[in-house]
Amino acid sequence: MKHIFTVECTADKPIVVGQDRINGRRQLIICPTGTVTGKDLDGNVLEGELMGGTVDSQIIRPNGRCDLSARYAVKLKDGRSFYIQNDGMRTVPPEYAEKVFNGEFVDPSLYYFVTTPKIEVYDDSLRWLENHVFFCLAERMPSTVKIKYYFIDKED
Repeated sequence: MKHIFTVECTADKPIVVGQDRINGRRQLIICPTGTVTGKDLDGNVLEGELMGGTVDSQIIRPNGRCDLSARYAVKLKDGRSFYIQNDGMRTVPPEYAEKVFNGEFVDPSLYYFVTTPKIEVYDDSLRWLENHVFFCLAERMPSTVKIKYYFIDKED
């Protein structure tokens, strides 16, 4: 396992679509700005920013588990681009479930927040992103999200 890059983005206030005890709390979070920093598998620098249109669709279940699916596009400083569909979950200890279900934030260290991205590229030099499996460890704060991408090597 090797850290490859990190996405850090701002997160607007959630748009709550609806909430009940059967489905949960459906919300959409727009992430208007963000950066990408890291290195590729050969150690070359990867730097860029998120393009507009990033949205994180979430449903927070009554037990506090958040099922999420984020979509975002990355434009690197050298002009290359790629698209990420990042699906995952965030959980909290049972004693914090009601707070999270009602839209409150708890200490980020209490969350288990893991995602599995699928990446689509538009430059052959980035094809390695499509041809490898990654997982992410993430941290959610009230107005930002930090997502660390890890490469799973066949020798791990």
